[in-house]
This record gives sequence, structure tokens and C-alpha cells, in this order.
Amino acid sequence: MACSLGLHESQSRLWENQVGRSRAFWECWRANTVATFPELASASVDDLWLASNQMCPSMIRTEADEATYNLHILLRTELERALIAGELDAADLAAAWRERMRALLGIEPPDDRQGVLQDVHWSAGEFGYFPTYTLGNVYAAQLLESASAELGDLEDLVQAGDFATLLGWLRQNVHRWGRTFRAAELMERITGQPPGADALLRRLTSKVDDLDHTMAS
Repeated sequence: MACSLGLHESQSRLWENQVGRSRAFWECWRANTVATFPELASASVDDLWLASNQMCPSMIRTEADEATYNLHILLRTELERALIAGELDAADLAAAWRERMRALLGIEPPDDRQGVLQDVHWSAGEFGYFPTYTLGNVYAAQLLESASAELGDLEDLVQAGDFATLLGWLRQNVHRWGRTFRAAELMERITGQPPGADALLRRLTSKVDDLDHTMAS
């Protein structure tokens, strides 16, 4: 079993965002995509890559892009802490949600279905859960940097359709340990650094710059 929800989440975030939303992925899978969806025959690799990486504020957490996703988590975590501390009443939660959405993302949900009621966590009694998503993003970026240092250019592997090499590295360095170590200790053993946001910030900065350059050209 995973040693923490954050580290568990890092594995899906790594494959979904860092591999599945990479340009190299679409260089590899464009032909298969067009074969399955012939209406995309005129779409270039850049078209598909840009379409899978649209960067703009969104109402729904699960539809958010990489650059704004963690703001959704911040919003929920702030409100959750206020609820538990008795600083916010449940009756005022919807209004507080709208206010924080305006402050953090510059948009306001038109109704509670797209606002405070969009996730089931609170109604299911799952408190203290949301930060694990951001922890997963932090861990994933840090793990991929270490994997790249050991395996070489992962973009080349992905472009060639070689996903087994990265998966093997993860199995050797992450999966096989299960709950032998706590998450922070395991991350430091693997990467040589304690968990931190630097790798994620480097990744997001580089990716947004690449997207901007591609759109401009």
C-alpha cells in the first residue's frame, strides 16, 4: 500500500499531467488518435498538445489546468480549516466559496452545483483530504526530475512510446517500498532532497513558457 495519500496521488498526477499532457506524448500518439477520431486528421501535434493544455481559470476542480489546479485546493483547504476551527459556519460556506473563487481565480460560480457542491468529500465526511492533491503534484514533479537525471531525456522515451522504462524506475524506487518509510523520508531517499515545491514551480514555469511560445508562433 502507498505510504500516504499524497504519494499515492503523485503516481496518477505524474502519468496524467507530466506524461499524458506532454508534447512528446502527442508526437507518439497523434497517429493513433487520428485513426480513432478521423475528424482530427487536420490537427497537428501542436494543436493536440495545446488543446490538452488550455490554461484558463475554471469553475470545476477536476477540469482545472496544471497552472490553476492547486488554487482550487488552496480554496478548499482554507475553507475547511475555517470550518473546523469554528471560524466559518456551514450556512455561510457557499458565500465564502464564491468570495474565495473571486479572490484566487477571478471568477465566480453561477450556482452552488459549480461551486461549493461540486465535490463529495465534505458530504462524505472526508476532511483533511484536499491537500493530498497538491502534495501529489509536488511529489510528482520532484520524482520526475530525479527520474530524468538517472534515465536521461524522458521526452525521447515518451516520444518513442517507451513508457516501461519510467514505470520500471517508479516500481524500483517508489512502489516496492510500500509503507516501509513515511512520505517525506521516502522522497528524500529517492531524490536526495526533502519534499519541496521548487521542482513543481520549475515545471509549471517552463511549461507555460513553452505553451506561450508555441501559441505565438
